[in-house]
Amino acid sequence: MSGDAAAAQAHPYAALLPETVLDAVEARGYRVSGSQLALNSYENRVYQVGLEDGRFLVAKFYRPGRLSNAAIREEHAFCQELAERDIPVATPLPDADGETLGRRAGFRFALYPRLGGHFPELEDPELLFRMGRLVGRIHAVGAVRPFVHRGRLDPHAMGRQAAAFLLQQGFIPAEHRGAYQQLTEALLDAVEARFRDCAPVTEIRLHGDFHAGNILQREAAVTVVDTDDCRMGPAVQDLWLMLSGEPPEMRAQLSELVEGYEEFHSFRRAELMLIEPLRTLRIINYAYWLALRWQDPAFPMHFPWFDSGPYWDEHIHTLQGQWRRMQDEPLAL
Repeated sequence: MSGDAAAAQAHPYAALLPETVLDAVEARGYRVSGSQLALNSYENRVYQVGLEDGRFLVAKFYRPGRLSNAAIREEHAFCQELAERDIPVATPLPDADGETLGRRAGFRFALYPRLGGHFPELEDPELLFRMGRLVGRIHAVGAVRPFVHRGRLDPHAMGRQAAAFLLQQGFIPAEHRGAYQQLTEALLDAVEARFRDCAPVTEIRLHGDFHAGNILQREAAVTVVDTDDCRMGPAVQDLWLMLSGEPPEMRAQLSELVEGYEEFHSFRRAELMLIEPLRTLRIINYAYWLALRWQDPAFPMHFPWFDSGPYWDEHIHTLQGQWRRMQDEPLAL
């Protein structure tokens, strides 16, 4: 057996067979048609499963060892809390006993209704205003109580620990290591200074990954999906990922978002200085995430460029651009 084949066989998801997926859905009381389609997900495994009555469900199988049962249930409870207030969010389906977290063949899973729609075009000012209102409604609920078992948006873990791991584990080619280390140290010094300037940062329950790819629009209606990254953090984290373009464009977009947001929840303007620090952390952390998952056969298959010289050329170029952004005045309304 080759090394690649052995690694694939050893990975926990190697035991997640098509029949396991169907058995898990049937164990929750649904009659399946036999059809299933793998959806675009890498952190977890997600499938569309057909039912005999013509409907479809989405079955999400959680990555083994990543989250505790309590953390998953806390995510589910947050979704249910939002749904009870008529906030449109994809919410897991309970079984007859009200349990949303299932178990089958050693895997933990949750079932969701299939939702139709397309990713929204967030250049539309009216839609941005509506998205701001939606995030404000979510945060009004998120501010009521903290997460106990979910993580928090931790600049040290997302920055210093992530960069150190990449340097220590040999993912960065030798010719790029010096530039990477110098850039990340300077950037993270600047990130930490901004967080100190913004202190105290109020942390609330967040969606955590609120961008167009996690929003489904169908005619005038929108639904928020994929709360897998929900955590404690500053409110601006759920706003900045909807911004795009140059500073004047982002300023206009931000104005619409905040105006809508403040109809339902107050927004602390000082948090705007965290937008570029949060972008910096996301850039560094994305490479860290790929490195952490590199033993999962799905990652070399779908991200074959990650361990190549050209990728690190581009990554360092991106970090250099981010350094320039960090020297500019923070975005303001």
